[in-house]
Amino acid sequence: MNPKLSVYLEKVLQQKISEERKVVLKSLTDYIQQKTGENKEVRLNFICTHNSRRSHLSQIWAQVAAHYYEIPNVQCYSGGTEVTELFPKIAETLSDAGFEVWKLSETKNPVYAIKFDENTLPLIGFSKKYDDPFNPERSFAAIMTCSSADEGCPFIPGAEKRVPLTFEDPKVSDNTPQQTEVYEKRSLEIASEMFYVFSQIDCR
Repeated sequence: MNPKLSVYLEKVLQQKISEERKVVLKSLTDYIQQKTGENKEVRLNFICTHNSRRSHLSQIWAQVAAHYYEIPNVQCYSGGTEVTELFPKIAETLSDAGFEVWKLSETKNPVYAIKFDENTLPLIGFSKKYDDPFNPERSFAAIMTCSSADEGCPFIPGAEKRVPLTFEDPKVSDNTPQQTEVYEKRSLEIASEMFYVFSQIDCR
């Protein structure tokens, strides 16, 4: 794990998850446990409307949590109901937490490489639809990270399980003095919940 990120993870692991939220997270935990127990690939596709903020944070932190707890065969993805861009503040927030982040293209929808460990391939971040060829076609869980995507997209082709797991949009803080604080808070919240989920998995 990147040294700076290792330090940040101490903060993540200190966060408390409410009992109400644990109930919400149980559906995702159960899915991962079932797949792991059957020695099958665990494919998680985190879906939000624009695939610009919460879905990327969820994808990345879930992949880090799986790595941290040594849960095998986990592949995390993200997508939206429409294509926009990975919001630059997300890349900055991840960098501040200790990820190595490179922008690979300067297009309207830029592509980022996001690396959390020197011995792993970087994760690739860019905005895409949930059914983009970059994402799995079948045998995955669709985790709905925003209520508008959950309500506006009642059917996800290929998904064998649908998990509503919504987070407040940090976009509300854009162009305000509180933006950095709000984005860091949301990232920490998502990280702590993903780490809680994977800490519950028994892969023996």
